[in-house]
Amino acid sequence: MHKIVRPAWARQFSVIVLIAAAALSGPAQAGSLDCKLKFTISGWAAFYKRSSGTGTITCANGQSMRVRLEARGGGPSVGKSTIKNGKGEFAGVNDIRDVLGSYISAEAQAGAVKAAKGQVVTKGEVSLALSGTGEGWEIGVAFGKFSIYRR
Repeated sequence: MHKIVRPAWARQFSVIVLIAAAALSGPAQAGSLDCKLKFTISGWAAFYKRSSGTGTITCANGQSMRVRLEARGGGPSVGKSTIKNGKGEFAGVNDIRDVLGSYISAEAQAGAVKAAKGQVVTKGEVSLALSGTGEGWEIGVAFGKFSIYRR
């Protein structure tokens, strides 16, 4: 069996990289608040996608907030849909106010009648995984933003 011998500078470089990675990763507790979204949203698409809805965000620390939802975007997409009893799970949240604002979204869909839908949207350090079942039909690809506002 052969033993690999690395020069001293390679070992030192490895240690420096590990220290830098640990420093840049921030505190271990950052973004550790568990928050969930329950929502209903409906909309239409004809090269421009527009959906609106409402929901409630609840966090493990007892905070809650009623919210208004908007999805806007464009792309070769057409259809009409409604999602009731939708669910969302946030990651990277320190405080419930971190969830407010606009998220970047991209999706591809092809569904009819009672279709299931899942999507992940991001906003800086915060991400939101959405899921739900609904009624309607959609086909195409849409890019845009998903926004959450306090009601």
